Amino acid sequence: MYKKIEEVKLLPLYTATDLTLLDRLEEILIKNEVRFIEVTFRSKLAAPAIKKLSASGELIVGAGTVRTLEEAKIAVENGAQFIVSPAVVPEVIEYCIQQELPVFPGTATPGDIQRATEYGIKVVKFFPADIYGGLKAIKALSGPFYDVKFLPTGGISQENFTDYLQNDSIIAVGGSFILSEDMFREDEGKPADENLRQLVSQIKNS
Repeated sequence: MYKKIEEVKLLPLYTATDLTLLDRLEEILIKNEVRFIEVTFRSKLAAPAIKKLSASGELIVGAGTVRTLEEAKIAVENGAQFIVSPAVVPEVIEYCIQQELPVFPGTATPGDIQRATEYGIKVVKFFPADIYGGLKAIKALSGPFYDVKFLPTGGISQENFTDYLQNDSIIAVGGSFILSEDMFREDEGKPADENLRQLVSQIKNS
């Protein structure tokens, strides 16, 4: 899982409020060879969206904004293959370890990262990246935490994401700048397709 996401380098963060858009979403992800999607628990449609996107087996679908054990269990029951949390949530981490499921706990400080590593976790979410120092902070944190990889989200954009990816401590970047529902509502999703195509091209050319 970690190797695959490091190859793709992009983790789209998606909040579903319209399930009719998911077929087009899956099609565009596959077309652009970005087979990862993080469906957030920021809407009541998170579980059915995870289930629908997982059905074909073409995508690696994860659940994001997972703050409770109940949400983690619902996500897994509906096909989630990884879990992303906004913070270090012990009961979620312990459940994922029991299920042998990759989990990316949200961290922002040395204390957060240390707590995550005590569970044997070697890849952490860094959130919100822009508020907590961005790339400069990650460079500083990767000194003492030389064996930890980071997945920054929050404040990442098309203008700065390649700067992050040039750092060896960063496995990938995540965010809604990659894909969002609004991009699918116009012109049969063509803006979403074009945006993702441009991001993939930037990675190849950086």
